[in-house]
Formats: sequence, structure tokens, C-alpha cells
Amino acid sequence: MEIAGYIMALLIGITLGLIGGGGSILAVPVLAYMFHLDEKIATGYSLFIVGTAALVGGARQSKKGCVDWRTAIVFGLPAIIGVWIIRHYVIPILPNVLFTVGELDFTRRMGMLGLFALLMFLAAYAMLNDTERNSGTGEVTYNYPLIIIEGLIVGGLTGFVGAGGGFLIIPALVLIANLEIKTAIGTSLIIIALKSLLGFFMGDALVMDIDWGFLFVFTSIAVAGIFLGIYINQYIDGRKLKKGFGYFIIVMAVFIFAMEFLIQQ
Repeated sequence: MEIAGYIMALLIGITLGLIGGGGSILAVPVLAYMFHLDEKIATGYSLFIVGTAALVGGARQSKKGCVDWRTAIVFGLPAIIGVWIIRHYVIPILPNVLFTVGELDFTRRMGMLGLFALLMFLAAYAMLNDTERNSGTGEVTYNYPLIIIEGLIVGGLTGFVGAGGGFLIIPALVLIANLEIKTAIGTSLIIIALKSLLGFFMGDALVMDIDWGFLFVFTSIAVAGIFLGIYINQYIDGRKLKKGFGYFIIVMAVFIFAMEFLIQQ
């Protein structure tokens, strides 16, 4: 099972290299079901993996001039605060059983992975409807209250489920900051890298015992997969793959719901 998990780590990176995003959303289910990690640890490790992958992608986009650094900082700072609050203060004090309905105990694991599965459905929807996304005009505007509120919300969500939330950030940057789509994608990668990595180091790294050896191996395999995916992308139509991967994420989300709310009950 662990060998399969490392193969999935490579697949996560390849997917990121091929279609530019989405693959990291598989990190939490791979860590939780293939490596049997606790939900708190799985979502925490995912932040490091997602953040590192986004940093690699963001660096490539920055070289192409597709990152608006001012927007990344304005949006990223409240997002970092949101992740930090959730990971450092909220997650550690969550009880094993959140509440009880009749004879059903709604556990912390059910809450975290159930919300993650919902996020997967939204991510899949964003992938399957990518062609309908409108682009900004490129005349960047700064609606600071909305950007800060959106940053806090996305940061808090990221902290709770361990996913980057690019499908939420990109439309926000297009609609609120009026960025062109290519710049919004590049800027979102920098925001994801900042909030995920800083959230991990300011939260989980301070309150959890981290298996650094495992984390570095898993992340290194994923990063290697990114470069492999970039190479393969020269020969394969990434847009068609994105649709197929969107359906695969739906299957994974259904699997998580079944595992947590049906089979384990």
C-alpha cells in the first residue's frame, strides 16, 4: 500500500505538470488511506506538499511575468493569518467527537474529510467548466476589504482541509482584482505557496511531531513528477486530461464519503 502511495505521489506531481493544478487535492486522501495517517497529520502534511508544489509552479510562472506580486501579498497575508489561526489554535483543540445525533457520533475525522470531499466536488466542477471562465481586463484594481475577507476565508478553509483552493482563488483574483486569467493563475500559485508553507511552519510544525524524512521523500517524488509532467505535456493535450481528471476527482470524493459515512459506520 505504501508503494502505491508513493506512486500516487508521482502521479500528483505529473498531474500538476500536465494541467497546471488540481493534482495536489489528492494528497490528503493518499496520506489518509494509503499511509493511514491521522486526519490532522494528513491535512498538515498536505499543506507542506501543496505549498512546495505551488512554489515550484509559481516560480516558473514568475519567470514568464505571470505573477502580480502586489496582489499576491495583499491577498496572501490575510490567507496566511487564516491558515495559521486554524492550524495553530483550532485544529489542536477539536475533540474526537464533534457532536452526536441519536446513536451517530459525528467525529472530527468525518468533519474534516467530509468537508474535504465537498471541496473535491467543487474543484472537479471548476475543472469541468474551465472553458467558461471569464478573464479580467488586466487593469488591476484593489478592493481591499473584499480581498482581505476572501483571503481570510480561503486561508481558513485551506487550514481546515489542507488543500490549496486555487479554484476559489483564481475566480476571486479575476473578479475582485481584475487580473487577466494567466496572471491570476500564476499569482494564485504564489498565494497558495505562501499560505500553505507558512501556515504549516507557523502551525503544524509547532504543535505536531513531524516525520520529516517521510514528508521530504513524498514531496520530492511529487516535485519530480511535476517536471516529468511538464515534459509529457509537450506531447499530450492537457485540456482533455483536465476533463478526465475532473471526473476522477468526483470518483475520489464519492469514495471518501462512502468510507467515512457508510462503510466505517
